[in-house]
Amino acid sequence: MIGIIDYGAGNLHSVLKAIARLGYETKLITKATDHDESITKLILPGVGNAKVAMDVLNESGLSDYLRKEVAKGKSLLGICLGMQLLLESSEEGNVECLGFLKGTVPEFKEEAEKIPHMGWNQVKNVQNNVLFHNIPDNTDFYFVHSYFAKPMEEKNILGVTNYGLDFASAIGNEQVMGVQFHPEKSGKYGIQLLDNYCK
Repeated sequence: MIGIIDYGAGNLHSVLKAIARLGYETKLITKATDHDESITKLILPGVGNAKVAMDVLNESGLSDYLRKEVAKGKSLLGICLGMQLLLESSEEGNVECLGFLKGTVPEFKEEAEKIPHMGWNQVKNVQNNVLFHNIPDNTDFYFVHSYFAKPMEEKNILGVTNYGLDFASAIGNEQVMGVQFHPEKSGKYGIQLLDNYCK
């Protein structure tokens, strides 16, 4: 059972549909009391503003829910803004985030060709993480973002993309992972990545 955190994120339903098409059971988690021991993995989608998202997560109790479930050993995948929220803080609204991974989320500045970074771009697999199983190196995925993840520890950088500078487009460890791109909008290899996570 895959639990998908519902805090009003714009890509929630496209992620839900992609997971369901793969044949996995899903459950929307809309409040902190939605405990279900059959849920083994969690997905935190996200499109929008980091401060607004964290305000909703904190006020609903979902941020505490996520911390408790991860502490129990459940896996968590963040997508796009959901990935950025896994780090300690974001420059977008100067907000404290969930803090599962050490690092910050700065804004693209003069190094970027155009902001937001939008469209297809390559992801170099640098750690041979399970997320990229059966996905060729330097595969193109679909991006839409103006801020990027900057993990403090190199071991937490799973994939790298260049957009004026090299930035971490996939981050994580064995339990908590995130991707800056939208796998649900990235064709067969995006769906493969979601399948790899769910497995």
